Amino acid sequence: MSLLLLLLLATPLAPIDSTHVYYASKDTASLTSLLQQAETREDDLLCRYRLYPLTQESALIRDLPRGLDDGTARELALLAGLWGYRAGEASFPASIRHGLRSQGLLDEAVALDADDPLVLLVEGQSLMFKPRIAGGNAEEALARFQRLREVIRTSRQPAVAPLEADLWIWYALYKLKRDEAPTLRADLLAQNDLPLLYREFLNDPP
Repeated sequence: MSLLLLLLLATPLAPIDSTHVYYASKDTASLTSLLQQAETREDDLLCRYRLYPLTQESALIRDLPRGLDDGTARELALLAGLWGYRAGEASFPASIRHGLRSQGLLDEAVALDADDPLVLLVEGQSLMFKPRIAGGNAEEALARFQRLREVIRTSRQPAVAPLEADLWIWYALYKLKRDEAPTLRADLLAQNDLPLLYREFLNDPP
């Protein structure tokens, strides 16, 4: 049985929990279909968050709300991630404004539920990719990804696969030049049916 099928069987709540499967396999058609069928705000935000890195389609991050008065921790984190993508696409000084908005939303998400898997994922990624002068910190990112790996073991709606958490742990170790990084990379690459996106990430990290 393939890894992707095992992941699908292990995630009973669709479409939210299936998005990481389509993301990892770079199945943009299925993700786009989920986005078009999204019935809730969370579904919509999660599909956009997964689709944008694969497609770089500006329409996915256009017309984003500035905030969510009634947002859950997960929704706020996803919106923070989308504003973060927009910051990366924008030119100065818009990138600064968008980055600050992203951080503000993420702070709200952490205040509501610091242990939500998607909050930990987005927070870790933010710490990983922000410039140090703006608060970037690979050590702190590693701590978030390690905590993510712990909490998804008991989460009923993780929307993050354990393998994805392991991938980000490796990336933080790699950027920190830790001795454990090569061994973890080899272990990940040795897995049968490793999803395409993960294999590409391991072989050509940003």
